[in-house]
Amino acid sequence: MAQYLISVLHDTTDLATAEEMAAIDAFNTQLQADGHWVFAGGLAAPGTATVVDGRHAEPVFTDGPYVESKEHVIGFWIIDAPHLDLALRLAALGSRHCNRRVELRPFLG
Repeated sequence: MAQYLISVLHDTTDLATAEEMAAIDAFNTQLQADGHWVFAGGLAAPGTATVVDGRHAEPVFTDGPYVESKEHVIGFWIIDAPHLDLALRLAALGSRHCNRRVELRPFLG
């Protein structure tokens, strides 16, 4: 079974409303019940990010996200799905439940 990353996209640092959180919890419960759940989590605001470049003798730490853009990833699900069509349907349900756009990407391998 393939694994997919569903990234939740947003353009503010506003947290989910209580209604959105309840819908997300219901979606998580359904993913677990149906055997698609691997892991999920929310992310802190992009301003809390640190880019780390350890490719040289001394690592470089830079405050902030690696790209400046209006939209950023605020959370994610990692799911198991036997094929892309089901993964797309689950991503659409995730988008509906969290009330935000999402991006679906398969893991390699």
